[in-house]
Formats: sequence, structure tokens, C-alpha cells
Amino acid sequence: MVRAEDERRRAVRVANPLAETEPELRTALLGGLIITALRNLSRGNRNLALFELGVVFIAQPDAGPAPVAGVEHRPSESEIAAMNAPIPHQPWHLGVLLCGDLEVAGWDGPARQATWADAIEFGKRALQEARVQVDVRAVEHAPWHPGRCAEFVVGGVVVGHAGELHPRVVAEFGLPERACTVEIDIDLLSPPPPAAAPSLSSFPPVLLDVALVVDAAVPSGDVASALRDGAGDLLESVRLFDVYTDDQRFGHGVKSLAFALRFRAGDRTLTVEEATAARDQAVASAAARTGAVLRT
Repeated sequence: MVRAEDERRRAVRVANPLAETEPELRTALLGGLIITALRNLSRGNRNLALFELGVVFIAQPDAGPAPVAGVEHRPSESEIAAMNAPIPHQPWHLGVLLCGDLEVAGWDGPARQATWADAIEFGKRALQEARVQVDVRAVEHAPWHPGRCAEFVVGGVVVGHAGELHPRVVAEFGLPERACTVEIDIDLLSPPPPAAAPSLSSFPPVLLDVALVVDAAVPSGDVASALRDGAGDLLESVRLFDVYTDDQRFGHGVKSLAFALRFRAGDRTLTVEEATAARDQAVASAAARTGAVLRT
């Protein structure tokens, strides 16, 4: 399932491994999470939410063997660089595995199984805590289910993936159906700036909803980004709250996305006219970048 050129295949083989069944350094956290999940499942723990924060090891493909330095003098800078070149890249990753019920049955309602949407939401929350602006896009990426996988994009760089594991992977390892995982490369994130308290306005917000019709292949995150960029400084937040399809009303291959927009000015009471103008600019930006059409 993993392509030959995938860097996760570039594993470093250990000369004297602790276990002959595991002779290579890990290139992802997923394997260890699955082993931990299977150990818990064998002991009757069916509802699991596991995570790990640790390093992985990616071999340098063209480094070659490290030279042996002499002992008669200190190695030169070039010799030190040549000795360090074969050392595998060791980024920090965040990994998560969810299976079974995320919410158990109780007086307040029935049980709810963990889904791929929960895994994606966990990844989004983790990246938001790192204080980065993240875009979520649908993608096909092994070993996840091709229709239930998303990638996290920060500053144009893919930093991780989340979703439901492919059924063949679930069957191969004996995991519960619809097991979900997340893996994020933390080292691809820039160090967050010092946390600052948000500026709070005593003036009331103006709440406006907008529904846009776009091609079904257009990611909702792209539409949200276009709205955010077009609305300007008065936009306080944008939130997707509905995805709707209707072949008879909109035609085949399109969808309606409804967003809640919150506008607020920090120094005055915002008028409806100002908020409406900002909303119209946001819609124009979405139309130009994604082909969105205002739903009537």
C-alpha cells in the first residue's frame, strides 16, 4: 500500500537489535501504537484513545557509510560533517490511535463510536494549540482509507495526516473495525510565538450566515480560507456548520457549504452595512478562488 518512493520505507537497520523480529528503527509511530492497542485489546480493553509523542528515524538515501576518523588529531569540520551525514533524520512526531467507543453509554445517551472525523478533529485541535493556521484537505494516503483521510497543511506544507485506517490494514492486524489514527510531524512546525492574551472588545458582534454552492471536489477548507482572506480585519471568526447536497436543486457533483461569519470592530459598534460589505467581499474572494456561487 505504501509506495516505493515513500520515505517511510527508508528504514535504518540496527546492527545488534534487541529483538530479531524488529531489526529496523521506526519511520512512523503507527506501528507502536498498533502494538499497544493489540496488547490492550487482548486484556479486554475495547475502547481506546492512545497517543505518543516521540522521534522517528528516516535514513539518508545517498549518505553512504560514515568514515572512520583517526586519533592523532581532532577531526576537521569537513570530516565531522562526513561522519554526521549518514545519521538518520530524527523528527518528532505526534501519533494517535482511536478505536471502539469514544463516548460510552450512560444516563445522558447511547454510546458513540470513534470515527475518522474525530481523528481529524483531534489533529486540528493539536495544531491549533501550537498556534498555527491549519488547512484540512481530503487526500488519498496509505495506510488510511482513501475516502476517509485528510492531510493537514500549514503554510503550504503538509505536516500530517488523519483518518480511518484502510480495511485491509485493520484486518491484517486484527484491530476493531473503523479504527482511526493521526500522525503529525511536529518538527515541520515553526516554534510558536509567546502566547498573548486576545484583545477583547466590549462592542457587540454582527452575526451573518452565508451559503455557497461549489463543485463537490472543492475542499471546504479552501472556501473557508478564501472567505477569511476576503473579509478583512473586521472578520472575527468563520465556521462551517452545514454541508448539503441536492441533485434536483443544485445538480449533480456540487454541494452547498454554509458558514457562520462573526464580525466585530474593536473601537466602535459595527453597523450591519459595514458587516454586509465585508461579507460581500468575502463571498467575492471565494467566488474568484474556488468558483463558489452564493446560494439563493
